[in-house]
Amino acid sequence: MIDTEHFLACQDSLGEGPLWNEDEQALYWVDIVGKRFHRLETASGQHTSFNVGIPVCVLGFRQQGGIVMVVRDGFAVWNAQEQKLEYIARPLEHLTDVRFNDGAIDCAGRFWAGSMSTIGDMNSGTLYRLDPDGSLHVMATNIGTSNGIGWNLDNTIMYHTDSPRRVIYAYDFDAVSGSITNRRPFIQLPDEIPQPDGLAVDSEGYIWSAHWDGACVVRYTPDGRVDRTLQVPALHTTACCFGGPTLTDLYITSAREELTLEQLSQQPLSGDLFHYQSDVQGFPRYKFAG
Repeated sequence: MIDTEHFLACQDSLGEGPLWNEDEQALYWVDIVGKRFHRLETASGQHTSFNVGIPVCVLGFRQQGGIVMVVRDGFAVWNAQEQKLEYIARPLEHLTDVRFNDGAIDCAGRFWAGSMSTIGDMNSGTLYRLDPDGSLHVMATNIGTSNGIGWNLDNTIMYHTDSPRRVIYAYDFDAVSGSITNRRPFIQLPDEIPQPDGLAVDSEGYIWSAHWDGACVVRYTPDGRVDRTLQVPALHTTACCFGGPTLTDLYITSAREELTLEQLSQQPLSGDLFHYQSDVQGFPRYKFAG
């Protein structure tokens, strides 16, 4: 196990979706249950939180500037001036026991995001793809909890996590059409291993997967072997991303949700932000083209 360091006390109920803004040299992430997102200038330490008023699940940046986000029931643009949402699509608007979860933007500027059951149904999740023209496409169904999404370096494989099934799938990915085919397990964890959650891909094509209930981030080789494990002092480690001037700073989010009082007393840093100084560069994230 390799140690990580405590970076910021934010005490998120469900910290998720860290995303580095290279133009601003700032880190963004969400607190889904807290209905807010954060912005941190890592060099100065200036930290700001923004209340959204609805569970906000994952953020993306737009090529034209600004923020696009996935909230409980759909995709929206964040109107920074008026501090409000402007919806693009709301596929879950009338569903009470399903919400969106994690997502990511592909090399053509399309926003992928998946949903999950809030009552434990293993087949209620759906993977959606929002295209720059505003059209919405269903890409996969019968998912437990749709989680970490990423792509290999040449954009021929897409990775997609289904947490309760303890699997990270690999799909053949067509970057031009945005289609996914030939789903197969990339990582299939046994029941005794904690669930995979959010993920990041580095410049060597390795996958860094946060493990919920595992207090760790695991780096997997492109052929699915464990390369290294980072220890995080928060049982519910949720997601990670690369950032910093050279993309060698790994930022890790965590959660306090579903921890007992005893667990919180043993791990009081749960819900905070953590950091690992990597010897490997991350791979830059793409921006939404809509």
